[in-house]
Amino acid sequence: MKFLKTATVVVGSALALVSSSNGLVAQNVDSAVLLKPPADSWPGYHGDYSGRRHSSLTQLTPQNVNEMTLAWAFQTQHTATIKSSPLLVNGVLYFTIPDNVWAVDARSGQQLWHYTYPPNKGDHIGQRGVGIYKDWVFFTSPDAHLVSLNAKDGTVRWIVQIADVEKGYWATMAPLIVGNHVIIGVGGDLDNLATFIRSVDPETGKTQWQWDVTPPAGTPNTATGGTTWMAGTYDPDLNLIYWGTGNPTPVLNGSTRPGDNLYTGCIVALNPDTGKLVWAFQPSPHDTHDWDAVETPVLVDGIFHGQQRKMLMQSSRNGYFFVLDRTNGKNLLTVPFGPVNWTLGIDKDGRPIPNPAKEPAQDGRLIAPDESGLTNFRSPSFDAHTGLFIVDAHPSWSIYFAKPADGTYGWAGADYGLWGKGIIEAIDYQTGKIRWTHELGQGGSGAGVLTTDSGLTFTGDVHGNFLALDTTNGKTLWHAGSGATIASSPITYELDGKQYLVTSGGGVLFAWKLPDGLHQKGASPQHR
Repeated sequence: MKFLKTATVVVGSALALVSSSNGLVAQNVDSAVLLKPPADSWPGYHGDYSGRRHSSLTQLTPQNVNEMTLAWAFQTQHTATIKSSPLLVNGVLYFTIPDNVWAVDARSGQQLWHYTYPPNKGDHIGQRGVGIYKDWVFFTSPDAHLVSLNAKDGTVRWIVQIADVEKGYWATMAPLIVGNHVIIGVGGDLDNLATFIRSVDPETGKTQWQWDVTPPAGTPNTATGGTTWMAGTYDPDLNLIYWGTGNPTPVLNGSTRPGDNLYTGCIVALNPDTGKLVWAFQPSPHDTHDWDAVETPVLVDGIFHGQQRKMLMQSSRNGYFFVLDRTNGKNLLTVPFGPVNWTLGIDKDGRPIPNPAKEPAQDGRLIAPDESGLTNFRSPSFDAHTGLFIVDAHPSWSIYFAKPADGTYGWAGADYGLWGKGIIEAIDYQTGKIRWTHELGQGGSGAGVLTTDSGLTFTGDVHGNFLALDTTNGKTLWHAGSGATIASSPITYELDGKQYLVTSGGGVLFAWKLPDGLHQKGASPQHR
């Protein structure tokens, strides 16, 4: 394991330190905060462990959200688009773009510190955010290293290598913190690479366990790939983490990897203390269209078809919405949530059956959805009051080609998008039927979704507008232009009796709230 002490990276790090009058206190983020975040915190990528992206805050309501105004805006002064979800602890927001971490005052937007990772060869495709445990912020770099920073001033504590960038690995994900485990994954599907989920000791950076997605590279008739580039979720009662894995490689040529290609394109349940696989469900068996199953595994407890269940829901990139029993991985519901034409039906276990006639071919195959999928990394939300799973969807069509000259390595083919659009869909989890839709524009939106107990749905559209919708029917209640592409998911929190909504567009972080004097506690009964 490559291990760099602090002294070796200080020269390569740019730190903007604050004066002693603005110095940060110890954060002391422990398991209790992560298990049940208070209203003034957003301590994990999803807010809490469930992945529901739903807030109990009710100060912003369908009746007053149109009065919401800008509280502050923070400009990164970088061209990279913010894809991260900010974390909030003790009044401080932590957010990222590739190679950069900021700590910003959540009330004013004032920069408290800024860390810059040294120049590197990694893929700078995006960065999803940080994890925080005790007084330490954890950040993954484009060249596949895990960085531990002091949450108070951004100084480097240690850096360890996750994987070798020279082999084609990179990292973009926000670490998931469970107990004394910093759980991370990797990207790298442009090469035939073996991938994994790894648990790291938050104090030392040493590996605690590693779960490998596929057999070692070079194993005959097996796939590589299965990248693990999005943060999973966690059920503390079952003590299981749930994680999605990516597409197999070679990506579009499945001839050398017959069969289902376990455990690529899967949702897996692992014991966070040992890394032992407990169960797996495969949304995309033998994927030949680059459809990751890394989309958020949303955990919901409730009634399903008259029976109390501990459920896992996923709107998958391949176009299907799944409801599973998360105690054992058994399928409860599989239904498409948009145009899908690549299957022969659903098997007895609830998995789509790939149609061999829809695999990429030299003369092209018309496929729905396209390579970016019917959804992607953008976060969905689940509102228990309405029973709606709300997702930023992407109905789309593409032509896939097999190219024998490309062989059986890396991409091994090509695809060309024909048409797509963005829509918000509200899916009834009991049936999979779509209750309402909200058009977002031609192309596709990259904004995630947040819902609240007061009946609001926050998201963004193709044109760079932030939106507040009525969760019951999808009607627009408020909008504001960002002036740039939106590629992140909103968060919300309450400080000093005021509810804030935080969004981002391009390289700017925006905070919104009601004007002073208009703060309203609670929401009317019809919106609960």
